[in-house]
Amino acid sequence: MPIIRLATFPDLPAILHIVRRVVPLMNAAGNWQWTTEYPNEDVFRRDIKKGHLWVAELNEEVAAVAALTHNDQDPEYAQADWDFAEPALVTHRLVVDPAAQGHGLAEALLRHAETLAAAQGLRTLRVDTNSENAATQRLFPKLGYRFAGEITLAFRPGLRFFCYEKRLD
Repeated sequence: MPIIRLATFPDLPAILHIVRRVVPLMNAAGNWQWTTEYPNEDVFRRDIKKGHLWVAELNEEVAAVAALTHNDQDPEYAQADWDFAEPALVTHRLVVDPAAQGHGLAEALLRHAETLAAAQGLRTLRVDTNSENAATQRLFPKLGYRFAGEITLAFRPGLRFFCYEKRLD
């Protein structure tokens, strides 16, 4: 069973190591959502400082990460089939170390997002993924997320993103 906890600054080397391992695999599969420039240390430092970054530990090692934020979405997300103005807990930068895949870490982080949202009085969870990320496109519906449309983002030209939403009603 993984341990889910808030990330701390000493976790940064492990987090960056995971990202450096994952990005080439994503790119090789045609998924250019992440590059060697993004996400970077500054992004994760900001997430930690805001108390938004969570890690999943497996065997006492950081093995997965997710940023859980509040309505932290660019205006382009209004293209999705959801009420953009409704408060939501949004999952960003979800990543699992390739060596730890298959242990339910992404699911554990997404379940933690549900618990966190409920504790904060939020009824809606949101997440998006690159159109080339088949694994997350299987995971999100399995966990009760509905497909909410496709968007494009100005800061990631040429990429398409699939949006998913889950209601906690």
